[in-house]
Amino acid sequence: MGFFSNREIFFGLVFQVVSTFVILGVCSGKNLPANFVFGDSLVDVGNNNYILSLSKANYVPNGIDFGQPTGRFTNGRTIVDVIGQELGIKDFTPPYLAPTTTGPVILQGVNYASGGGGILNKTGKIFGGRINLDAQLDNFANTRQDIISSIGLEEALKLLGRALFSVTIGSNDFINNYLTPVVSAAEQKLISPEQFVGDMISRFRLQLTRLYNLGARKIVVANVGPIGCIPYQRDINPTAGDNCVEFPNELAQSFNTQLKSLVTELSQSLEGSKFVYADVYRVVEDIIQNYMSFGFESASSSCCHVAGKFGGLIPCGPPSKVCVDRSKFVFWDPYHPSDAANVIIAKRLLDGDSSVVSPVNVRQIFHS
Repeated sequence: MGFFSNREIFFGLVFQVVSTFVILGVCSGKNLPANFVFGDSLVDVGNNNYILSLSKANYVPNGIDFGQPTGRFTNGRTIVDVIGQELGIKDFTPPYLAPTTTGPVILQGVNYASGGGGILNKTGKIFGGRINLDAQLDNFANTRQDIISSIGLEEALKLLGRALFSVTIGSNDFINNYLTPVVSAAEQKLISPEQFVGDMISRFRLQLTRLYNLGARKIVVANVGPIGCIPYQRDINPTAGDNCVEFPNELAQSFNTQLKSLVTELSQSLEGSKFVYADVYRVVEDIIQNYMSFGFESASSSCCHVAGKFGGLIPCGPPSKVCVDRSKFVFWDPYHPSDAANVIIAKRLLDGDSSVVSPVNVRQIFHS
């Protein structure tokens, strides 16, 4: 009896060793780097499905062009989905909270993004549950430990050093914090826009530094887009007429100016780091201003709509009406781009010049 027990232990150990060599093969230089994603609903691929939150997209008509609702806040793919496909990554990077995101799967990368999440921890509290960036980093720290337990510290650090990290966050800190109708009125009187943006940058500096300290080296940081142009902002600010709303865009531009300086600062101060600044604001602004040349018919209204001149007053859901041709709309819902717009944004970040992504583009840093 003892002999068989020892033999079983022996073969168990052999299996673990073989598994480790298989895993190391997956992580070898012959294969693509892993992909780790942090952010908000622009890149959430289903984490909010697993938490109690008012910010969810796992119901129709979301995902109408994806095949089914998945928790993505769009009709099809997110920006990071498209980037992953273009880079040759076989499968979509899975959400951290999905029960299937375990074992060897995590060696290919994990998506931690959460709809309603922000840089500041109080951001998105109107939704109840959401995973802000500090908590996303906590989750990544858990993944990191799992990777170390799986392949050892040395190989884990190599994997993380080669991996692509992207952070797309900040919009909710304005839309669902500083600019929240009624709720934020008192805060706006107490805290100036300059102070609020300063608080965001200070917090973001600590968060990006923590990401570096956890092993990330190739980090793409997306700025905040022209949030004053989304259907939601257009509808709650009717005095802007058919124009984008100025104040939200001014806040975004103020943040972006300081963010670009922060990315440069961190690149210089954190040894071995490669930070990339992705100017999403410029790309989306270009699409909105020249939408017809990109093949769109609408750059101001929501394809999935219920109420409001621009369809921006009520989130997309089962009662919503959906435009016939989603590819003709820049915006899928009151807040988020359509699959068609996400494709354009993704490809500009992948292969764009230094006017939109610097010092190198996403494809270049991925293969560096």
